[in-house]
Amino acid sequence: MTGPESRRAPTVVAWLGYGGLVPFVSLGPAFALDRADRLLLGAALVAYGAVILSFVGALHWAFAMTLPDIDARDRTRAFVWSVVPALIGWVAALLAPVVASVALIAGLLAHYGQDLRLASIASLPSWYLPLRLRLTAVASLALAIAGAAAFYDGSN
Repeated sequence: MTGPESRRAPTVVAWLGYGGLVPFVSLGPAFALDRADRLLLGAALVAYGAVILSFVGALHWAFAMTLPDIDARDRTRAFVWSVVPALIGWVAALLAPVVASVALIAGLLAHYGQDLRLASIASLPSWYLPLRLRLTAVASLALAIAGAAAFYDGSN
């Protein structure tokens, strides 16, 4: 299929992907607005961000296992990269909210960069990169809102 329809994610993928943003779009602003429960909200946001970062890293493990059109060097590179986001998320979970937000955003953006690299050497679904960009942008914005609130509040 070609044209705009081919860039549309399957319905279940879209529902799950955008549904996965609900904790980001609720916890990020809630952290910024609710000073009373900031410790809990910040911990929940960072934990969810770490889990999601680990999940997107695992996508590259799956691609490395299943894509027939990449060579051994690129396959190894995808396997190696696939564990890096989990490590970034784990470290972020141990940090103060401001630094954790920056680390998670950096991890999400770095992973999108790896998505672009992989797409340049392998056949990925045409909807994958546009969806990943939107999901990365919204999650990063929510983390930035919380990180900025923590910074300006001094709870970094």
